[in-house]
Amino acid sequence: MKTLDKIPTGKIERASKLVKTGVKIGGNYVKYYSKKLVNSDLNKDELNKENASDIYDGLKTLKGSALKVAQMLSMEKNILPRAYSDKFSLSQFSVPPLSAPLVRKTIKKYMGKYPEEIFDTFERNSVNAASIGQVHKASKEGVEMAVKIQYPGVAESISSDLALVKPIALRMFNIKGKDSDKYFKEVEEKLFEETDYLLEMKQSKEITSACSIIDGLVFPKYYEALSSERIITMDWMEGKHLSEFVEASFSSEVGDKLGQILWDFYMYQIHVLRKVHADPHPGNFLVSNDLNLIAIDFGCIKAIPDEFYYPYFQLAKKEIINDDANFTKKLYELEILTDLDSDEEIVYFKSLFKEMLTLFTAPLNEEEFDFGADDFWNKIAALGQQFTNDTELRKMNGNRGSKHFLYMNRTFFGLFNLLHDLKARVKINNYTKYLN
Repeated sequence: MKTLDKIPTGKIERASKLVKTGVKIGGNYVKYYSKKLVNSDLNKDELNKENASDIYDGLKTLKGSALKVAQMLSMEKNILPRAYSDKFSLSQFSVPPLSAPLVRKTIKKYMGKYPEEIFDTFERNSVNAASIGQVHKASKEGVEMAVKIQYPGVAESISSDLALVKPIALRMFNIKGKDSDKYFKEVEEKLFEETDYLLEMKQSKEITSACSIIDGLVFPKYYEALSSERIITMDWMEGKHLSEFVEASFSSEVGDKLGQILWDFYMYQIHVLRKVHADPHPGNFLVSNDLNLIAIDFGCIKAIPDEFYYPYFQLAKKEIINDDANFTKKLYELEILTDLDSDEEIVYFKSLFKEMLTLFTAPLNEEEFDFGADDFWNKIAALGQQFTNDTELRKMNGNRGSKHFLYMNRTFFGLFNLLHDLKARVKINNYTKYLN
């Protein structure tokens, strides 16, 4: 794969790259509508494929928060057209890496020495490259290690990147009003946290210490003396990325085992620690040779405040959803409904969220749930298509809900997708066996 000797870091340079990408997308639409004049039955599959490719090609050289957005979108398999989710999934661990000279320069800047002066061995070619950093294999005193190096300029360009992306996001998600700033602020704060490797080191040690009691869950050891604000060193863990693992054949027993470990890990974090690893994409998990689950990245941790936790999970209960007074009260507590809403908006959004929550919370209302069953996913896909075609929804203000929904919903949706890939049947309350 071609390596990068430089990443655009200036605001004008990065904006120029995005403008060029926009011009390409405009050209794709011109081609599509020209063909549509000749063939009225033409669908948007080719257009989506070309747009996804051009957007990804533009973002992958920018890296950082721009590419991180693509990574987040790749998890929305049942909402985005397939061409986008497939292409954006490459951002999980397959993008052009930094060149060897730039890697040496970066390590020297943040560690004070070149890699060959720090480690006994250091592989110049990265093992994988993702949105914010890339990983190199190294060793020291007989211990094999993974060294994650953050791309230059990523932290410094977060605010300007989001400012460029914001107008597109406002249109895509029909967000209106000043209150929309709270969502972008939440994303910005989380991205800044993800670029602080000293914070990631602290979070990694806290989560791994607390969750080491979960059967079948394995974590690397982290090395503070070999880390800094832009470099993080941990044990090298042998295993297949979860995305690779699910492409091969595996028994239902193995899928259920791995799925149960994953589910227990997330439920324990959410309900006991009240903070959660809010980045459940396949690039953050490995399957070991002895079929244990390895969690390797804790840059994105979402704290869950009580004022959000309680109404959020009360709304997951069937009896609350079906009790109109209680249901309405929780919608106000979670800022889904507001005092500024018209009667029409209140009726519309109560109906919409009742339909959504009845479907999405279905697993939480069962003793055991089969995430591999097609019926659940077909309903999600159908609901996504229904919202896409809903002309009423486009007229309404899509700015709904507490800022905490962003990462909590992302966590659950990503987790559900991973469990679906594993075709896992899980016991929903199994995690309670780890409670004191």
